[in-house]
This record gives sequence, C-alpha cells and structure tokens, in this order.
Amino acid sequence: MQLKRLFRHLILPHWWVLRAFPPQILRRVEEAVAASESVHGGELRVVVEANLPLPDLLQGRSTRARAIELFSQLRVWDTEHNSGVLVYLQLIDRRVEIVADRGIDARLGQAFWDGVCRRMEAAFRAGDFEDGMLWALSTITRALHEQFAAVGENPDELPNAPLVL
Repeated sequence: MQLKRLFRHLILPHWWVLRAFPPQILRRVEEAVAASESVHGGELRVVVEANLPLPDLLQGRSTRARAIELFSQLRVWDTEHNSGVLVYLQLIDRRVEIVADRGIDARLGQAFWDGVCRRMEAAFRAGDFEDGMLWALSTITRALHEQFAAVGENPDELPNAPLVL
C-alpha cells in the first residue's frame, strides 16, 4: 500500500467531489445519459467517488477492482440484453474505469474503453470535468448507436442520475 495514496484518501473530505461535480454538472450528466440511452440499446451508469472505503485502501485495491465491484453491486450487469456500461470516476486517484457488460464488450473491446478513459483523465487533469465527462458520454453514445441501435421498445433499466459516493 502506498502511504501517499492512503493519506490523500483519508485527509481529503467527501465534499471535495462536489467541487468537480456540482449539482448543475450532475444534472447535465444525467440529461446526457438519458439522451444517450434513447438512441441505443445500452444502459449507462455513472459513478463518481471521492474517497475509497478504508478496507479497500488497506488492501491496496485498484480503481479497476473497485469499478468491477460497483458494476456488480449496482447490478449494471443485470440488463435484459447484457448491455450495461459503468463509467467510474475515482477523483482522488484521478482514475477513470469503464466496465462494460459482455454483450457490449464483445463488440467494442477493451482498447476502445481504455482510450475513452485516458482521454477523460487528461481532461480531468486539466480541470475540465464537465467537458471530459460529456465528451466521453458522446463518444460512448456514438459507438453504442453504431453497434446497438435502439429498435422497438427501449426500456430504461438503470438510473440516469450519476451516483456520488
């Protein structure tokens, strides 16, 4: 476990998240998710987390492992067409992870998701949280529309509002 990482997670308060994602940006993200899901068969879930839970820190858990854990806990995998996508932001570590259900991942692949994550991280390092997130959602929307265009009834299976932990 890195002492510097542990210190950052323990010392920075939770309200720090709201500096990067105040209510008006969270609303825009929610609107972007709803608009996105109207044109494809995928289901998007956005999670923004400031501090990792202490047990995760003590175990040295990676942001990828935390994203996979949340993908399961939030039942993003439990969509009718295996079309869930979790966009996870760990703000203190300044990491982004995207976990896609097998139905989507088989068509888009990890290289696509990694590219989106790294570009978001670059925007976030520059302090451009809103544009970085909205760019990512737009990019994901285009890819999902190409691979999973909405046909017929398209129920909204997951909440559109970002979850702030």
